[in-house]
Amino acid sequence: RSQFQSYEEVAKEKNILTQFKTNQEKIYLDIDLVKWESILNNILSNALKYTQQGGSIKIQTSKSKSHWFLFITDTGIGISKEHQKRVFERFYRVDKSRSKQTGGTGLGLAIVKHIVALHDAQLNLESEIGKGTTITVTF
Repeated sequence: RSQFQSYEEVAKEKNILTQFKTNQEKIYLDIDLVKWESILNNILSNALKYTQQGGSIKIQTSKSKSHWFLFITDTGIGISKEHQKRVFERFYRVDKSRSKQTGGTGLGLAIVKHIVALHDAQLNLESEIGKGTTITVTF
């Protein structure tokens, strides 16, 4: 049973609509080198934790002449401006009072940041309280 199957189960339990949209262009990457599974696992895990019942999560890819983009957008609780720069730090938790409820170590997004940095890629976060979050990885 893969990690993605358990994400699908959580999404069904919470009635979260999940969408995957790609531009259908082939992209040749060394899957082991890029560590896609770690990037997706860590971002999706947070999206599922913080998206309320009936929300949605969209995974989208696109490509320009010189870049490839991965967008993960959720309709979750959002992250306030004051915390947005710190969420990629190791062990950082936005709401420490929720840590027992939601679990986690505060390492997931730090791992994503590390993998992205290894590939000289860019990581961007846009979020608004009550509206959700979009994380963009640009290669």
